[in-house]
Amino acid sequence: MINYEKVLSEKAKGLKPSGIRKFFDMLDEIKGVIALTVGQPDFVTPWHIRDKAIKSLEDGETYYTSNSGLFTLREEISKYLSRRFGIEYDPKNEIIVTIGGSEGIDLAIRAIVNSGDEVIIPTPSFVCYGPMTEMAGGVPVFISTYEKDKFKLTADALRAAITPKTKLLVLPFPNNPTGAIMTKEDLEDIAVVLRDTDIMVISDEIYAEMTYGGKKHVSFASIEGMRERTVVVNGFSKAYAMTGWRMGYVVAPREVVAQMYKIHQYAIMCAPTTSQFAAIEALRNGDTDIKNMTEEYDRRRKLIVGGLRNIGIPCFKPEGAFYVYPNIGGFGMSSEEFCERLLYEEKVAIVPGTAFGKCGEGFARISYAYSVKHITAALQKIENFVKKINHERNKVK
Repeated sequence: MINYEKVLSEKAKGLKPSGIRKFFDMLDEIKGVIALTVGQPDFVTPWHIRDKAIKSLEDGETYYTSNSGLFTLREEISKYLSRRFGIEYDPKNEIIVTIGGSEGIDLAIRAIVNSGDEVIIPTPSFVCYGPMTEMAGGVPVFISTYEKDKFKLTADALRAAITPKTKLLVLPFPNNPTGAIMTKEDLEDIAVVLRDTDIMVISDEIYAEMTYGGKKHVSFASIEGMRERTVVVNGFSKAYAMTGWRMGYVVAPREVVAQMYKIHQYAIMCAPTTSQFAAIEALRNGDTDIKNMTEEYDRRRKLIVGGLRNIGIPCFKPEGAFYVYPNIGGFGMSSEEFCERLLYEEKVAIVPGTAFGKCGEGFARISYAYSVKHITAALQKIENFVKKINHERNKVK
């Protein structure tokens, strides 16, 4: 028999499974769970977008597109970024349409990172950055962000993490899982640290359209002098409720795009043609959809933050994305134990903060990309659970 332990890649074997997936898998064991785990809009992709995709199929548009994506789509991406965020990119050679934002992140890391290069990753953050860095031969350098700083990356923390081996910084804002954002002033402080270095930046802006309280997303590429060092990753999954269409894109200076293009060309060929036609329609006529969905997320955000605080769970009020990141450190158990007990005893699924980095201990991520009815029912069960825990602790005293 073949010895798989011997033949399989050491890098692949060394990767740790996603901490999020563990809780997804546990849901299969339990019936009737209220899940607040998935970072996926509960909205169906708007009809006018679906209709254009159907029309493209009826018209027989089922061929490969160019490797970089339909030129019309790249033109619309360019117009959208200029209109919404004030950044300009040439659709001819500064944009690649990708299989979701995740492929864009992977392309950027592989195009920039050499073996032994260090990649600075603020945590807590989405789970893919570290493993993708390792697969490219790089070294992830995780730095913690803190509730007292509204979970922002500070210039001092970045400066302290930079070494002669630092090649790349990941800026994951608006942030999953905390909901933190970086203002223009915050980003300008980061730019001061990076100026006069050769450190590149991946700005993951997949939640750019989801900001609240009058705050508007600022792209790092719009900060003076930062465009030349920045790869912006974005996509359609969150803003347009198009997760299953697997549509994303990267924009960057042409010298960087040229290298990402080669990797994309060999690994992927091109993004799905039908999805590209849907994306064109989303960009042309989807601004109202974004506005309506974001207003509904804001309503849910206020509901869940207020509900958790009323229960007695301290909760940072997010200013972006569609997650809350409550502080559960005061209940005398680890984040994982808290989430497991909540799942088994009250049938509510949330994700322990440690799934997003070691500094997530004492926190949990709750998605509010669910209906008000769903969230309200979950809050009632969380309240029951907290009362039970407090009763247990009082008995011990």
